[in-house]
Formats: sequence, structure tokens, C-alpha cells
Amino acid sequence: MAERTFSSLDRLICAADDTLAVLFGHRGGTNRPDPAVGIAEGDLTPAERNLSSKLMRVNHVGEICAQALYQSQALTSRSDSVRKTLSLAALEEQDHLRWCENRINSLGGRKSLLNPAWYLGSFTIGLAAGFAGDRINLGFLRETEKQVEGHLHSHLDRLPKKDLASRAVVSAMKEDEKQHGETAYRAGASELPLPIKSLMRLASRVMTGTAHWI
Repeated sequence: MAERTFSSLDRLICAADDTLAVLFGHRGGTNRPDPAVGIAEGDLTPAERNLSSKLMRVNHVGEICAQALYQSQALTSRSDSVRKTLSLAALEEQDHLRWCENRINSLGGRKSLLNPAWYLGSFTIGLAAGFAGDRINLGFLRETEKQVEGHLHSHLDRLPKKDLASRAVVSAMKEDEKQHGETAYRAGASELPLPIKSLMRLASRVMTGTAHWI
């Protein structure tokens, strides 16, 4: 059977459906098992539990942003192969979204109240990256994943040592981000200019600082 070719309208409808599902529903992703399953809850103090829930909320916001970025980048990509690369990354990031939400619930925390705003802002940035061309698109994916990998590494330093469940989730996410960045590089990603990388880091700091509390 021939592979179906999607029109621009088809992709737009799919993007709208994905937006609603990410913000108001639950995405299945690849259905990989949650890394936290089977790990006994550590004997966390209230302060440690509160810290873990805030850090996992920040990670959840990061995955909301990732979904928006990759969906909008795929929507504007000129190449089917690049679109598939972005779509696969988005699919695997949906696992992260589910894992983070599960962990937030287990810790008695809550998701960010600003998730729709995070999604809209990231979707707009992703559109700009897509319109800049496929090599820039892939370069943006690669740089995003490099920065997220570093961010997750810092969370492993900050999470309570006894919170083995959260640490397992973050470690699994970190490995995926590394693989996504390497895939983008192999697919022909361009190196982004330093000012663009700096702006991305600044935007990330604003997002993580705000999501920690709201």
C-alpha cells in the first residue's frame, strides 16, 4: 500500500489536534514504561517533596514547549525526511510529558498554570525556525536538545538524593535528549549563530525561573 501524502491542510489539522491533546489531554507517545514505576518512594521530608515537585513541574513545562516546537517545526519543514525526524522526536517527548505528569501527581504537586502561554510562545518560535529552512530547523532542534540536556543534568544535582523515582525519570529523559541532538546533527543540522544560542538560553532561564513557582 502506498504511503499517504499529507497536504498542508492535513498537517494543520493534525497540529491543532496535537495542541488540544497536549494541553488538555494525554498523549501516549511510544508507550515506553515510566522509569519511576517499581521504584519505592523515598522517605522525603515535606521540603524535599516540595522541591522535587517544583523541579518536575519545570521539566513538564519543558516538555510542553518541546511538543510545541517540534510540531510547529514539522508543520513548516520543506523536507519529508526532516519532518519525520521532528515528528519522531515529538513522539518520544510525549513519553517525557506523561512521565513528568505522573511524577508531579505522585509528589502531590501541580502543573504550571501558564502552560497555554508556554505552548503558544514555543509554537511561534518553532514556526520561525521552520521557515528559516531545514538545516536551520535541524540546527535549532540540536541546540534545543543540547541545552535541555544540560538543564536536566543540573536537576540531577538538585533533586534530593532519596528521590530515586524522580531521578530515574530525569536520567531517562536526559539520555533521550542526547540522542535527539545527535540525530539532528547526522541529518545535516547547521550550527546556529552565537547570538541565537544566547537568546535561547535567556528564554530558557525565564521559563524555568517562572515555572518553578507558577
